Amino acid sequence: MAAGASNFAKLLELARETSSEKRRELLRQVTDAFITPRAPPRAHLEADLFDEFVTTVAHDLEEAVRVELSEKISSVDLPVNRTARRLAMDSIAVARPVLEKSRALTERDLLEVINRKTQDHMLAVTRRSDIGEKISTALVEKGEDAVVASLLANNEARISRETFEKVAERAETSPILQAPLVKNRNVPLDVLNSVYLRVEVGLRAHIMERFQGVSPAELEAALEIGRTRVATAYGALPSDYAAAVDQVRILQNSGKLNGETLVRLIYEQRRTAFTLGLAHLVGTPFDLTHRIVSSNDLDALAMLCRGAGFPRPIFVTMCLVLDNKGYNVKQAEELGDLYELVPAIAAQRALKFWKVRIKSEGEQAA
Repeated sequence: MAAGASNFAKLLELARETSSEKRRELLRQVTDAFITPRAPPRAHLEADLFDEFVTTVAHDLEEAVRVELSEKISSVDLPVNRTARRLAMDSIAVARPVLEKSRALTERDLLEVINRKTQDHMLAVTRRSDIGEKISTALVEKGEDAVVASLLANNEARISRETFEKVAERAETSPILQAPLVKNRNVPLDVLNSVYLRVEVGLRAHIMERFQGVSPAELEAALEIGRTRVATAYGALPSDYAAAVDQVRILQNSGKLNGETLVRLIYEQRRTAFTLGLAHLVGTPFDLTHRIVSSNDLDALAMLCRGAGFPRPIFVTMCLVLDNKGYNVKQAEELGDLYELVPAIAAQRALKFWKVRIKSEGEQAA
């Protein structure tokens, strides 16, 4: 009882003290007395008393003192919610320790911080180990790209499918989000696949590794989600699309639509017919195939051809004609090596996602 009375006397002394140095020392003593990592049976009662009292005097303490208090509060699992909440709404220097680690802060407290405080405050929240879906959704809605990237880097954060989809949309025009999104181990496979064409080669390889590592059951579950969603078209159809449809239909009906014919269509400068024919043979939507061909994305083209089982020479010839850069023999061999580097199984799995993104190019034109 004497120790409890002594601690309470220190609280009163802290309230009356005006010297900053003495106040800091008193606060250190009070905090050590009331807030300890290994709490005795009465610790929760004393912590509650400490919480109520310190909250009322916190605004009078110097920032350096509040920073020290925040660091101590952040490391204990005791009922000091009022103090933690008060510190969380302070300057970022004061708030950072409790925002990153304190279990005294509730979900409601964190949402209030996200809605009212700065991007730096949100950045601190992203480093917590107990982030739920409501918090991650709010961080993506309110946070700038640096905040979202930090959230994605936290693999312990729970992020909903809808939030992952929003991040994927942002990542299409924000390179800073691409690597954290692709490397997050919780991102759904179909969402991961949706950014394949937007990311650089190294990240594409990472996506391919994910496809190689999934089980058939996981792949089918992801595909089922994809089947229920109809993707929107990337843009208007080419002006010669209708003529290309007729050309490809004739080739199909005569049994002449194959890799060699596609190469001939390129040589004849009939790119739309080539693209449409490739889309039919590979089984991907026209708009997606058109996007790959028009951008001369040879890495993505390799995945299309590899997934469809085209021979290496067909792929190399397509690249040589499409890119039109006057490749020499050595460079042509390098293109062939690129083709061989694409794992066939991973490419086939990725193609399955692309095939269900929209129903067909014919339905889009109807």
